[in-house]
Amino acid sequence: MIKIMFVCHGNICRSPMAEFVFKDIIKRENKEDLFKISSSATSNEEIGNPVHRGTVNKLAQYGVGCAGKRAVRLQRADYNEYDLFIGMDSYNLVNMLRIFGDDRDKKIRSMLEFVGSTRDVADPWYTGDFDKTYDDIKSACEALYDYLKQRYDL
Repeated sequence: MIKIMFVCHGNICRSPMAEFVFKDIIKRENKEDLFKISSSATSNEEIGNPVHRGTVNKLAQYGVGCAGKRAVRLQRADYNEYDLFIGMDSYNLVNMLRIFGDDRDKKIRSMLEFVGSTRDVADPWYTGDFDKTYDDIKSACEALYDYLKQRYDL
């Protein structure tokens, strides 16, 4: 089983968007049984809160639901549970290292590196642009899936 945790600051906008977009991709590919997909926050600010309505609405435009998802915080113990931790921006990467202590197994990656970019996924909490965030996440999730298909011969 391939275990992936998407990570952002509050776990209400970008990381749940990535979680449910990726879940939709593997569902369409009939590969759900090969994956465990989750998302979390590096901060405590939104813990327990539902997914932001902008993310809910954007996902719904594509027939993707996220009902029941509540923000959770990334824990040190998660490092041993997951194969990949994918941060939405450079601050998330720094904060993941702070939470884990190190990345001895090279599990921490940046979301947009899968599309060959060093840019951050813009946070729609601040920009209000859920369309741009969705476009970045959708293309990166598709590229991530292609990468994993090759790596694991799926």
